[in-house]
Order: sequence, then C-alpha cells, then structure tokens
Amino acid sequence: MYALPFFVTLSVGVTALQSGAGVAGALLIGTAGGALTLVLGHVAVAVSRSLALRIVIATAFAVPAAVAGYQVVFALSRIGVPSPARREVFACLGAVCVGVTAWMRLTVFAETRPLEPGGVVQNPSRPILTRATREG
Repeated sequence: MYALPFFVTLSVGVTALQSGAGVAGALLIGTAGGALTLVLGHVAVAVSRSLALRIVIATAFAVPAAVAGYQVVFALSRIGVPSPARREVFACLGAVCVGVTAWMRLTVFAETRPLEPGGVVQNPSRPILTRATREG
C-alpha cells in the first residue's frame, strides 16, 4: 500500500533536487508529496460513493505494491531456489499476496452507507442511552 506514496516521494524529491531546492528542501518536499498522496488516497476511498472510482483508486495503490512484492520475492528466492521456474512461481505468488494485502488495507473500512435526511448516519450497533436504560 505504501509503494505508490514511496514512488511519489522519490519522484518529487529528485525533481526538487534537480530544480535546485537543495538536499534538505528536496527531502521535505518529497516527504510532503508522498504523505499527501497517501492521505488523499485514503480520503478519496472513504468519501467516494462510486464503486468504480474506489476500484480505480485501490488499483492505483495495489499495482505498484504488487510489482514491488514480485521484485522482492524474486530477489530473495535467488538465494535458495535453484530452479528458475520455481523462482517465477514464488515471485508471482508474492506479487499476488502483496497486491491483495494492499487492496484490502485500502478498501476494508470503506463501506457505502446511505445518508439520512439530516446528513447524519446512525450506527445501529450502538444503542442510544436513555434514562430508562441507564437506570435498569
């Protein structure tokens, strides 16, 4: 889930460094860009009511994570797995596991809930305390 914000951090930081922002400025600007990407992604999924938009946003975060998972598992499997075919299989399984994990971490708390007329959504799992329930 953090692969896309990390990529944005590196890209913005290198661009700022090449523009003459200096090392400290590039670190600050890059970190701000990555943090903003992460926060905007979470907010966009939480606020969006469109399923298609949520899928697009979650995919934008999950695909870079899956690519990173593939690369890490492939590199680590070169240590102990002699067969190139098995390395590819392990790397693909790693990519799927990391991609699904990133997808779930972004979408698990985003539920579409209907708005009530006052703009407030009641939580039916929490009973409202009244005088009768407090005394009894």
